[in-house]
Amino acid sequence: MANLHDIRLRMNTITQTLKVTSAMNLISTAKLQKGRNALANTEPFFKRIQKTMAELLHSVGTVESPFFAANKTGRTAIVAITSDKGLAGGYNASIYHYVIDICKNISNPLLILVGSIGPHYFANSPYTVLENFSFASQFPTLEEASEISDYVVSQFEWGAFGEVRIVYTHMYNALKLLPAEIMVLPFNEEKLRLSLSGTELSKTFEKKPLNFEHIPSPEAITDALAPHYVRGLFYGCLVEAYASEQSARMSAMDEASRNARDILGKQRISYNHARQAGITQEVTEIVSGAAALTDAS
Repeated sequence: MANLHDIRLRMNTITQTLKVTSAMNLISTAKLQKGRNALANTEPFFKRIQKTMAELLHSVGTVESPFFAANKTGRTAIVAITSDKGLAGGYNASIYHYVIDICKNISNPLLILVGSIGPHYFANSPYTVLENFSFASQFPTLEEASEISDYVVSQFEWGAFGEVRIVYTHMYNALKLLPAEIMVLPFNEEKLRLSLSGTELSKTFEKKPLNFEHIPSPEAITDALAPHYVRGLFYGCLVEAYASEQSARMSAMDEASRNARDILGKQRISYNHARQAGITQEVTEIVSGAAALTDAS
């Protein structure tokens, strides 16, 4: 009977876990739909601002602007976008390994983490964490993107680092979620070409440069456009990372629920076998006792 009690306790625990994973799966499904809608609305702006900068760099080449020149420190800041919550499968681990692989090829990198889960992953890494941004809102906002971009731009202009890259999760589809990297600063046509390679925007560089008239000057236009460009990049990456996170969590919770059902089914079989064995033993004892009484009489 003790065995039955243990099995019953395990079944109750698994049932409670199944309720939690099923509820989280439903919540993630709803959030994923919201994220997809936001991504569909944001993606045209995200691509357009990259195309605008690509066309500007393609037409002017290099101008005398602090956004075009890397400082002499040579340090690279990597902005890694992680999640604010766990239970998202390998979502955060993929970002961690991708960033670590980048850092291995960079001399003395600096990390700027977005999301409360990031510090847990990078706490034991040998690389310096310069800043961490964690927001309480349930969905990325332009204000949050502005907070990050303003910090990055100000630190770049001050000379804390000479290069800035964003690492986020690109959502190819609901099942294919892969880390991606975008070179943000300094502005460089060749680096932008490399970061956009394999996309439709890469065709911008194959066209003949357009003859723009820059008023008042290319330098003034670049300096005015740069903060908006960086802010737009961060916002687009935050929205896509949010949609990817919900997709990863939905898949993880669906798999967890499936495993819980399988384990619960096996526990029910074990419970039925143990119960049947207990009943058989009790019947045998009753029959044996009755036979002993008959023989005694």
